[in-house]
Amino acid sequence: MKTISVKCPTCKKTVIWEKENLSKPFCSERCKGIDLGDWASGKHSIAGESVEIIPDHEDFN
Repeated sequence: MKTISVKCPTCKKTVIWEKENLSKPFCSERCKGIDLGDWASGKHSIAGESVEIIPDHEDFN
């Protein structure tokens, strides 16, 4: 079976893609947490128009 490796999106360290690595594609839980924090703070975003979500009237009961 061919070994697949990727670069950690946070620190760029080489990561072996294997089922035992629960943090993949990150090299560690630390890098995974840093990335999550970047999304939560707005540092990362997906391009596109903003969408306003209007709740159903049932949500007000």
